[in-house]
Amino acid sequence: MVVERDIDDLPKNDANYTALTPLWFLERAAVVHPTRKSVVHGSLHYTWQQTYQRCRRLASALSKRSIGLGTTVSIIAPNIPAIYEAHFGVPMAGAVLNTVNVRLNAPTIAFLLGHSSSVVVMVDQEYFPLAEEALKIWEEQSKGHYKPPLLIVIGDENCDPGALKSALGRGAVEYEKFLESGDPEYAWKPPEDEWQSISLGYTSGTTASPKGVVLHHRGAYLMALSGPLVWGMTEGAVYLWTLPMFHCNGWCFPWSVAALCGTNICLRQVTAKAVYSAIAEYGVTHFCAAPVVLNTIVNAPPDETILPLPHVVHVMTAGAAPPPSVLLAMSQKGFRVTHTYGLSETYGPSTVCAWKPEWDSLPPVTQARLNARQGVRYIGLEGLDVFNPQTMQPVPVDGATMGEIMMRGNLVMKGYLKNPKVNEEVFANGWYHTGDLAVKHPDGYIEIKDRSKDIIISGGENISSVEVENTLYQHPAIFEVSVVARPHEKWGETPCAFVTLKPGVDKSDEKRLAEDIINFCRSKLPAYWVPRSVVFGPLPKTATGKIQKHLLRAKAKELGPLNMSRL
Repeated sequence: MVVERDIDDLPKNDANYTALTPLWFLERAAVVHPTRKSVVHGSLHYTWQQTYQRCRRLASALSKRSIGLGTTVSIIAPNIPAIYEAHFGVPMAGAVLNTVNVRLNAPTIAFLLGHSSSVVVMVDQEYFPLAEEALKIWEEQSKGHYKPPLLIVIGDENCDPGALKSALGRGAVEYEKFLESGDPEYAWKPPEDEWQSISLGYTSGTTASPKGVVLHHRGAYLMALSGPLVWGMTEGAVYLWTLPMFHCNGWCFPWSVAALCGTNICLRQVTAKAVYSAIAEYGVTHFCAAPVVLNTIVNAPPDETILPLPHVVHVMTAGAAPPPSVLLAMSQKGFRVTHTYGLSETYGPSTVCAWKPEWDSLPPVTQARLNARQGVRYIGLEGLDVFNPQTMQPVPVDGATMGEIMMRGNLVMKGYLKNPKVNEEVFANGWYHTGDLAVKHPDGYIEIKDRSKDIIISGGENISSVEVENTLYQHPAIFEVSVVARPHEKWGETPCAFVTLKPGVDKSDEKRLAEDIINFCRSKLPAYWVPRSVVFGPLPKTATGKIQKHLLRAKAKELGPLNMSRL
């Protein structure tokens, strides 16, 4: 047997090998552009030198309280400077950052804080009552094992000062005071092992308890560089925080913006008016947003927009598959949309619909349709394919045969915290199973057709709810839509459309409107794909803005089965 070996026996040493971590990006930004603006929030403006010092103060203050390796620091905050600083300061102390969605309710937050064994809870003053309620629930449920975490409240001049005063009166430490106890020249240490956890983020938990997704320094480093590379983002980019930093660590862009020595514009509340204003005032070049936010931007009334745009603004979208009609409307307004797809379990977006120059000459409608696909793997992701989950064979590249999207490589999570059984299932056969159903086109680009649980089976035929939704979005009266299965006496299931109408649409005759929508679909879809029922009203959403299809499915079931005579 021949023993294969390298051409040399040179060992790794301190001069030529170090664990990968995105924390070095901040140190470099402070050296290269010490006086460039790093973070802007209202009247607060920090430079990269100041941000580096503030993050080192945070790391130092935590270390002084023995908070480091093996501990979790949770933060409950919208897009403010403190949550940006926590992305560096917490892991610089060796601890793990858990960013908590501010839209969750107190019992869910209590579960997250308990499950992650949080030793510190940093909370924005506006959300202090929510945190307090969560801590009370956690204490009640821990049956005498409760150890109160260190509570830090973050003040914000844009909020009611009474809330801050009340929090301090209840024994919380003020964030700026906490930073003062730290050393701005603190000699932080990178992790010895790049497999060390950098962050913990919880899935939205629409069907069960939220699962804690554990990410490592290596993956965060690779994603922080992959995102800008696939997006064509350059040095000095001005990045607007429309995407919450609590959502998949803002798709790793807190670390990316430091790598590019760019400028972070914080946006406490996302409205179309605030987005357009920031573009005009700060020269925003890039922002990320879910399709629901893009929908708000394209449907904003004229008095909330600043058009034409002063320059091209690059937008990255992911989340639910964006309707081609929304992508078309965005490009008509001067936004250049890059469509990506991913999950909390893959550090955020990890596939991109990479734009091809030959698409430039195609009609805009065709461009939008091509750009609505989920595309190809990110530079930092080693494996992506669509498999038949039973045989683990790749599906044919025919754009028609459905299979499950699976991924493998450095941009896949370490696993779910304290959940060995589910880890075994999702990592079966050496691939991460996403649960998303897709096809693969002849050009190698993948396209999602549905979540495995959202597919509608009518008379034994599969119907993609996503494709029916894309068609419905072309109807001039529809603002938002979600399609689910409704029981049917003959066919088993048929599509049922839940619709929110655009402002200004006459809603007085819902029966006529429903008929108009159904006829519209008849002209564009196979007969069995056409929704048999239309329900008007607001759509239920998770705390991250995703439409809760399981609630709509329950509602469709409550409506009872359609029978032949009602068609």
